[in-house]
Amino acid sequence: MRPLDGVRVVELGWAAAGPLVGTYLASHGADVIHLESSTALDPFRSTYPPFKDNKPGPDRAAMFSFYNAGKRGVTLDLKQPKAVDLALRLIATADVVIESFPAGTLARRGLSIDAMRKAKPDLIVLSSCNQGQTGPHAQHPGYGSQLTALAGFTQLLGDPARTPVILYGPYIDYIAVGYGVIAILAALERHARTGQGCVIDLSQYEAGLQFMAPALLEYDANGTIPTRAANRDRVAVPHGVYPTSEPDSWIALSVWDDMEWARLREALGDPEWAREPSLATAEGRRAKESWIDERIAEWSRRQPRERAVARLRAQGLRAAEVRSIGELFRDAQLVERRAWRTAKHPVIGDVRLMAPPFLLSAASQGPDRPGPLLGEHTEEVIRGIVGVDAAEYAALEAAGVFK
Repeated sequence: MRPLDGVRVVELGWAAAGPLVGTYLASHGADVIHLESSTALDPFRSTYPPFKDNKPGPDRAAMFSFYNAGKRGVTLDLKQPKAVDLALRLIATADVVIESFPAGTLARRGLSIDAMRKAKPDLIVLSSCNQGQTGPHAQHPGYGSQLTALAGFTQLLGDPARTPVILYGPYIDYIAVGYGVIAILAALERHARTGQGCVIDLSQYEAGLQFMAPALLEYDANGTIPTRAANRDRVAVPHGVYPTSEPDSWIALSVWDDMEWARLREALGDPEWAREPSLATAEGRRAKESWIDERIAEWSRRQPRERAVARLRAQGLRAAEVRSIGELFRDAQLVERRAWRTAKHPVIGDVRLMAPPFLLSAASQGPDRPGPLLGEHTEEVIRGIVGVDAAEYAALEAAGVFK
């Protein structure tokens, strides 16, 4: 038995921020039914690579399959009143609804929160959007790149002499996902105690601010506005990335106190340059940080990456290889913990799925299947759960309701 067996979730949303919440719930047993439409495809189906054999197609999209693992998929053209009625009838059987469209989008389709809770009075609704459902900027569109800029991440990233750097991927989307899962689990616990549903208004922008605490506190305490510092750190020195003997091969190293500096000297063979008395303190090292980086790089360039890391770790230092993406699939630690699961997709073939980053001792975890094909479970859900008979289903299909 899995922790969320028996919980049904209806999901309306696209890209990462909403659907990944449903994926984590599905990984722990929830029956997650993803509603979408062929008339307005999720960009992860239509636009975002990679696609199988680099040929775009809604069922060839690896991103969609990955981010929607473990779900059932239903297509409904919500521009049609009959489709809206079917959606509400399905919602009436659910415990949770997840939606991640801009504020007001579903209400304009006839799926307002009031309409959904009229269909199911004790429903839990998670609305996850850029800046929440209220406030002067609630209607502003944007993706993760804009949110990381708004939340201050972009201003802090990069070389101080160059333009700010946008974080890789929709970073804040992934932060918001965790808070969305926490909020739903809390709401389910409350429902178990009181029988009452609730509405969760999740601002992805505010979720991102949770990860900005050090910079926010610096300003709050001292009035200082942190800015770009490349690989520099306010405590650790040296703190950087250094080349090794192979092409495009690097290590990351941090030295957090004077005792660690002494251990770094040993790892480097106690070279003459490192014996300079002024370098024994963080203040002295910071005054010559660029020069120290050059000396460390001279040493690291003569070492294969793994040997360099092994020598540093042998002295108890915090060092790591800078991994390529391909190496992550072969990492012995991740393999041991079953971080990657393999499943068969009917179009793409064998695909890797990512398991939750924690292990439960008393329950199995998914994901156990890739994301659904477009409309793969429409008839199964509409007839089996909503209760539409064969004749009505055929008539609705002929009317284009299931697009």
